Amino acid sequence: MKKYIFILFAVAISAVAQAQQYSKATLQATGLTCALCSNAINKSLLQLPFVESVKSEIKTSSFAVEFKESADVSIDEIKKAVEDAGFSVGKLEMTGKFDNVEVEKDAHVTIGDDVYHFLNAGKKNLNGEQTITLADKGFLSAKQFKKVSGASKMKCVQSGKAESCCSEAGVKPGTRVYHVTL
Repeated sequence: MKKYIFILFAVAISAVAQAQQYSKATLQATGLTCALCSNAINKSLLQLPFVESVKSEIKTSSFAVEFKESADVSIDEIKKAVEDAGFSVGKLEMTGKFDNVEVEKDAHVTIGDDVYHFLNAGKKNLNGEQTITLADKGFLSAKQFKKVSGASKMKCVQSGKAESCCSEAGVKPGTRVYHVTL
């Protein structure tokens, strides 16, 4: 019985160690015209269960989002919260701790439950606090997306269909893949 409990404990610890832990995000929204717009996004983001605090900068339409410690952060829920407030994401940068994550250009990396397609990374290991920028349609302005999508020859990036991308790289169809830059 003790052996069984130890094995179960070891499996639980390894699952936690492989999970990505984001601590904060910097979000730039588009379509804001006044302080009430900013307030609507603040309220919407604060309703997310993993958000600890939000500080807005009205002049730049940006938001500094702090996440609750050890919370599972959903990138897509952040985008949805901004859209539910009536606006769009112009840029989203996520900062988190990485533990020896090997990346390279057009490589697919599974971190926790998510798959990331690194568009511009040279071959290296990510250790410690790092910031990644989302490069999918809907996370960048149309102009920025066009520029970033040219960094990869893979069809999934050029089409902007991240949800079923990268099958030629071994990712199962239907898997949510986040395209990111460093």
